[in-house]
Amino acid sequence: MTKPYYMNRELSWIQFNQRVLEEAEDSSVPLLEQLSFSAIYQSNLDEFVQVRIGTMLDRMQAETSQHKKDSRSGMTPKKQLKAMLKEIHELLARKDTAYYNTMAKLREYGIMHIAFSDASPEEKIFLEQYFKREVKMLLSPIVLNKRQPFPFLKNKAIYVAVHLASKSGIKMGIIPAGGSDRIIRLGKSGRFILLEDLILHFAPQIFKNDKVIDSAVIRVTRSGSINFESSAQDEDSDFRDTMKDLIRKRDKQEAVRLQMNSALDEEAEKYLLKKLNLSPKQLFLEQTPLDLSFVYQLGEFNSAPELRFAPQKPQNRTDISPKISMMTQIAKRDILLSYPYESISPFLRLLDESAIDPDVSSIKITLYRLASDSRVIASLCQAAENGKDVLVLVELRARFDEENNIRWAERLIDAGCTVIYGPHNMKVHSKLLLITRKTENGLENFVQIGTGNYNEKTSRIYTDLSLMTANPEIAEDAHHVFDVLSTDTLVRETKQLLVAPLGLKPHILAMIDEEIQQARSGKEAYFAAKVNSISDKQIMDKLAEASQAGVKIELVVRGICCLKPNVAGYTDNIRIISIVGRYLEHSRIYIAGTENRRKVYISSADFMTRNTVHRVEVAVPLLNKKLREQAVRLVKLCLADNVKARIGQPDGTFQHCPPVMGDDAVNAQEIQFQNAFANAAQS
Repeated sequence: MTKPYYMNRELSWIQFNQRVLEEAEDSSVPLLEQLSFSAIYQSNLDEFVQVRIGTMLDRMQAETSQHKKDSRSGMTPKKQLKAMLKEIHELLARKDTAYYNTMAKLREYGIMHIAFSDASPEEKIFLEQYFKREVKMLLSPIVLNKRQPFPFLKNKAIYVAVHLASKSGIKMGIIPAGGSDRIIRLGKSGRFILLEDLILHFAPQIFKNDKVIDSAVIRVTRSGSINFESSAQDEDSDFRDTMKDLIRKRDKQEAVRLQMNSALDEEAEKYLLKKLNLSPKQLFLEQTPLDLSFVYQLGEFNSAPELRFAPQKPQNRTDISPKISMMTQIAKRDILLSYPYESISPFLRLLDESAIDPDVSSIKITLYRLASDSRVIASLCQAAENGKDVLVLVELRARFDEENNIRWAERLIDAGCTVIYGPHNMKVHSKLLLITRKTENGLENFVQIGTGNYNEKTSRIYTDLSLMTANPEIAEDAHHVFDVLSTDTLVRETKQLLVAPLGLKPHILAMIDEEIQQARSGKEAYFAAKVNSISDKQIMDKLAEASQAGVKIELVVRGICCLKPNVAGYTDNIRIISIVGRYLEHSRIYIAGTENRRKVYISSADFMTRNTVHRVEVAVPLLNKKLREQAVRLVKLCLADNVKARIGQPDGTFQHCPPVMGDDAVNAQEIQFQNAFANAAQS
């Protein structure tokens, strides 16, 4: 049943991406960083179109799902798709304007994206020679007519489509526009033209025997929705083989969007839409380049420091000695690292030391996403080669990282690691490491539990927390988690850890219930969480119940937020903010209770049904008071942000509310880096 405080999941995601676009429009953001946000907006949208629009089209075609209404908004798949496409279309002009406004300002720095018509006579001569010498011979144009079948257009690849005159029926030329350097720099200046624009200009020469009516750069997006569960798998086959087959199928799935940088005439557009089986609403006319990933290279044209964010290097903690082994330090006290403000090095040291320590007998870890040149993998392989028992659960179903994870799994197996893939039909999204070491007094265990992936690259751009502990009960739970996962079952009971799908959500609901009882008894009650997204109806309903009971609730939600705050009579006591800034807010923190009875957890799980019900996730309590206070300060600082925070509204939208005159500006991310730098400088 829909409720007045529910928000549609898909439309909430589009609003989140709009907040990313706002960073591309923000004049206080350095110019090249503005372009980066434009590219992130587009990349986010590409994935959304592939996965969510692809899924919605699947539901429309399925007899069992086409009339099924979304439980939060009451919308059928058809209505949701219509609303999604409408919202995306409406943001096109803002995206185009943001890009060209930024490029206009970059002219002052000599960085200019030009059209062929804007080139000087000398540049035009260079471009013509470049086309003949470097480009033309590599092109594979084809002509389409009644006799020629329509070609397969690769997912997200760039093509030039040319409408050719014909006396009988439609005739078109298609030119793949890849395979060469995409940015063509004009001399030593920062002036450049894109490869597809050069091909577009010289298209009449490619089809010189035909009259060109018009032409455009086009890009097709194909569905990324693949069903792991429905794929038949031979019991004797390796799951990797099944995944490889699914990935090949995904690359050839149906088209869900056609982008075009200028309008072709009506006949040509209808032809393309018909061949791709798309409706006119799935055609997007855009003024910007259809793939903005090239903007990350423009910093090579001008190194002026004001064009980028000031460099901020993750700091080394002064209370973590580089001369004492990490296991010795963790045995004495729990350590909580905060990325990207603090360096990931202590964690990597822990892995490196365990790989060569002769007393370490086993290492067990869950892997979801990894860096392209992963030190984590290197350490695990070294440990296995040194004769240690290394168990690695590799999640092969991490969306769009499947191929990387298959490659890593094969390397780990070659090194002698035992690789498993987790429970059937259940992604393992937890971030869990267990190291067991033999001592004269028995076994020692060291556990690391994090909110983010074991990825050195993202640890510099995502905000995450990483707990390293030798707590015996947490270690016992970690052993149990790995034992259960190794037998293709699910964790039911633990002492300290909360493990989804069976043991995490019930505990969260119980914590909120405890606050409800406190409020109904006339006592102060409080619940807070910092998550990426919230869509789980049970948790949202419980939060609404708590709000009505008088519990003060504060949420920091970066992305999807299906809970509307301040809805009269329902969520009056709920405040929600979203921070989109220089770093991607990724840490998950749960806080229940006031200071004298406060419980604090960090977790890999968002408040989404996919996390709480359909994945293996782990949350760990911060048992050390100092670490609890550290996590609470982090959440409170985010809640105080008035620079990058957007405030949730009763209609489900988010509004940017900058500081009023006289108020101090609070940028939570900048302050955390200042604090980390100050702490490091105190050594």
